[in-house]
Amino acid sequence: MLSDTIAAVSTALGEGGIAIIRVSGPKAISEVAPLFRSTTPLTEVASHTVHYGHIINPVDGERMEEVLVTVMKGPRSFTTEDVVEISAHGGVISVRRVMDLLLQQDIRLAEPGEFTKRAFLGGRIDLSQAEAVIDLIRSKSDRAFSVALKQVSGSLSERIKSLRHTLIETLAHIEVNIDYPEHDVEEFTAEFIKAKSSEVMEGINKLLKTANEGKILREGITTAIVGRPNVGKSSLLNALARDNKAIVTDIPGTTRDVIEEYVTINNIPLKLLDTAGIRETMDVVEKIGVERSKAAFSDADLILLVLNANEELHEDELALMEQIHGRQALVIMNKMDLPPRLDKAKLLTFFDESSIVPMSVLEEEGLDKLEEAISELFFGGKLESGDLTYVSNVRHIALLKKAYKSLQDAYEAADMLVPIDMIQIDVRLAWEQLGEIIGDTAADSLLDQIFSQFCLGK
Repeated sequence: MLSDTIAAVSTALGEGGIAIIRVSGPKAISEVAPLFRSTTPLTEVASHTVHYGHIINPVDGERMEEVLVTVMKGPRSFTTEDVVEISAHGGVISVRRVMDLLLQQDIRLAEPGEFTKRAFLGGRIDLSQAEAVIDLIRSKSDRAFSVALKQVSGSLSERIKSLRHTLIETLAHIEVNIDYPEHDVEEFTAEFIKAKSSEVMEGINKLLKTANEGKILREGITTAIVGRPNVGKSSLLNALARDNKAIVTDIPGTTRDVIEEYVTINNIPLKLLDTAGIRETMDVVEKIGVERSKAAFSDADLILLVLNANEELHEDELALMEQIHGRQALVIMNKMDLPPRLDKAKLLTFFDESSIVPMSVLEEEGLDKLEEAISELFFGGKLESGDLTYVSNVRHIALLKKAYKSLQDAYEAADMLVPIDMIQIDVRLAWEQLGEIIGDTAADSLLDQIFSQFCLGK
């Protein structure tokens, strides 16, 4: 496949100022050259230069589009191959006209993520950096973007390579003692293995400490807004989203499905789920909405239980509090602009004082306190410093845990003076598991699966 020349649209489809069509491969320049008319033939231009001209139909010479063409010769390009980027007018017709001409040459349509895959196979980036490209594109907050940008630049890769280097030194020491047993002092080798295993486990543990925060930054906190009808759930979603996303009326049961909306609070991305009011109902449609609300409620990372401070607690709300008890949850006492009738003492039997947030969504009072409470609940009030390398990818977290377990087994075996050729198996396994994070020991099927998640043109 690396002998093919590929092309795809790298910008979002639809109307816009410009559209960029990327071409990469051994014939990128020679195949685009017959389609591009300018003062200098494309095959004669210098690398990393931009040229104005027209895309023409090579059959009859008709001008098809006015473009700027950028040439980047390998290996000084993203894919490490020759790359040509055509900047055309943004629009479906202009893009289609240029792409049709390209695909009539010895060029094929790129597969999703194939440009990034070629960058990985060409040695420009490793697998963790390639995966961070997806995170960069999908970032939902400035902090998530910064974390992904650090991983793209190789911050996680360097940490993993350092840990693997320690393990390869350990494996080399073990190999020497297996080959020359007459020079081995068994207790010394066991202590050496224990020391090195502890060193790497400590490094893994430091990375895993950031896993929860990193995963939240990458994926967001799935937040279910629950409560009885007409307590202000949809109003709260609209207030947090700073937009009228949900219909708000005085009629109970207005929300009949789960409404999703992404917001960012104190640099923490939240996936808000406004659910149907949970109550007993004979309405068939509303009943379906209530069932969906219960499903969203059970899967949520964070639950915002909205109560009407102007009413006494209802038995449905007491039942909800029983279910929420022990989970990550905040209680919002809404409508504090009205005379309070809710018995707060009952709430304190289920929740801490810090988990109860008095608010008036109508008067826009208390939103700042809610934001602070969410930040405190998940990050202890603030994120770590910008120098910290976060582990945010679920695959990376799983492999780090496996490597830690393998080294734990090696440490325990060394402590019991198990023969070193047996201990070697666990140390090598940890080395391979860490290697899978950066792609050194990743199977082809895994690579295909990861790069298939990319959008076309990336």
